[in-house]
Order: sequence, then structure tokens, then C-alpha cells
Amino acid sequence: MAPSVVINGGISTVKSSPATGRVASVYSEVQASRINHTLPLPSVLKNPFKIVEGPQSSAAGNPDEIAKLFANLFGQPSSILVPFGADTVPSDQKLKIGVVLSGGQAPGGHNVISGIFDYLQDRAKGSILYGFRGGPAGIMKCKYVELTADYIYPYRSQGGFDMICSGRDKIETPEQFKQAEETVMKLDLDGLVVIGGDDSNTNACLLAENFRSKNMKTRVIGCPKTIDGDLKCKEVPTSFGFDTACKIYSEMLGNVMVDARSTGKYYHFVRLMGRAASHITLECALQTHPNITIIGEEVSPFICVSLKLLVDSVVYGY
Repeated sequence: MAPSVVINGGISTVKSSPATGRVASVYSEVQASRINHTLPLPSVLKNPFKIVEGPQSSAAGNPDEIAKLFANLFGQPSSILVPFGADTVPSDQKLKIGVVLSGGQAPGGHNVISGIFDYLQDRAKGSILYGFRGGPAGIMKCKYVELTADYIYPYRSQGGFDMICSGRDKIETPEQFKQAEETVMKLDLDGLVVIGGDDSNTNACLLAENFRSKNMKTRVIGCPKTIDGDLKCKEVPTSFGFDTACKIYSEMLGNVMVDARSTGKYYHFVRLMGRAASHITLECALQTHPNITIIGEEVSPFICVSLKLLVDSVVYGY
């Protein structure tokens, strides 16, 4: 049976997800097995729970400056999920939630959206999940799709961000904030989930501050997404995507190392991504044990490590 998908208020009958035309019926055996694979849930989410307030939130650095920038948000109590005899969310409560992908793709993005959808279907039946298409620009331009079970199904446990696609636009000017306000008011959103990295979550904070300053009901939730591993805290030891990226890179590095041992007369240099942080490089080095690992933070201009010293270290093993 073809799913009925709502796009910007219009009804379109399609045989697959219309954004990219993914069709599960043509998936490989591995892809098909991933779709039906049941992912483990944290124990607290398997049973009824309640949310209790914890210590006030703060900042790792420059708390006074950050408090001035986010006067309505800074110092809010942290939230802790604890087991409880019955759900504290009323069974008849229906929510309207928006979700947007922001920045580069990372393994697991589709499952974050699937998890939000599954939770709403299980704990707040009758709720609606909207996906903003093309990243934050979709919020500003009010480009969205209502995510249904049929729409989401082909993307479960699959790579990529093409369920609703991502973008690198930022919501930062008064006009852009106004456009975002109009969108969330039009859809009557109770919440907006921003799945992105450090820049995207900073933007999410600005959006949340703007909504709170105008007493709007829409809550903004930032979900840390970056394969670089540079967005973490005590509660979130690493962002999704980092582990998969390191495993893939390590496999490639291991193959290069086998080639290097086979030839014996070549130097193989592998440059890994990570922006200003070397978490991926260090993790891959721990997994593969290359001859030399150059950590960006250790050769910055402030430490005065010359190019000659680096070359000598590679050639002579200093």
C-alpha cells in the first residue's frame, strides 16, 4: 500500500519517501537487515519515568559573559530522568514537534529522527513530527514534511541525511529570527529539535533565547551531532557518529599500513578530518598504532614546532 505523505499541507501519494525516492524493496540484504534491527534503549526509557530537576547548569568557561548573552536561559536547572511507577506525561497529551538536520552528515542521524518519532507514537499518541527540509533554511522558509511511519521506514538504521536533508544556514539576523518565529507559530510547535554540531547548537541556543524572550511556548532542544568528537560534556561523553567514523578510518589506515609493510620503500601520509580538534586522529592512532601520529594541538604555531623538526622526526624518528 502506498504511504500518504503530507508536504506543506498538501497530500501526495507516493511509493517511497518523496524527498529522495528511497525504496526499501530494492535494498541489499544487509540494508534490509539493518531496517529491522532493534536498537537498544537506555534502561530508563524502557519503563515509565519522571523528570526531576538537578543542579543549575553553568558553563565550562566564561560563565559571566555567557550569562549576559543568554539572560533567559543561563542557570536553568538540569533535567534528570529517573524511573517512576507511571508516566508523568498525560496519556492524552498530543505534541507537535519539529526536527531539523544541520551541518555535515554523521552516522546515526536518521535513527535520531526515528527515535523521536517512535517515542511520540509510544508515549504521546496522536502527536505530529515535522521534518524541516534542507537544514535551518527549511525553518526560515517554512519548508517541511510531516514525518509518518511509512515515510521514515526506508531510512531506519541507514546512513546519510537524505530523509529531510541538511544545510549550513544560520538563523542569526532579526529578519531570520522573525521568519523562524512565524514558522513555529504557524505549525503551533511545542518543541524544535536541532540535530547539529557546535555551531548548530550555538545557533539553537540563540533561537531558544529569542523564543524565551518573547514568551513563546516552543522549546528548543539541541542534539549533539559531530564525527569530530569535539562536542561533549559530563552527561554526553561523545556525540553520535564519532565511533563509526573512527572505525572506518582505522580500517582504512590498517590497510595502508599493510601496503606500507609490503612495499617497504614509501612513506604513506594520511590526513584525517576533525577541524581544530584531533580526537579522531588520536583515537585512530590508538586503534592502529602507526609509526608516527602528528597531533594538531601539539604542533600549533604557539608551541613553535618548525617544519624542519617535523620532517626530521618523521625521517629520523626523533
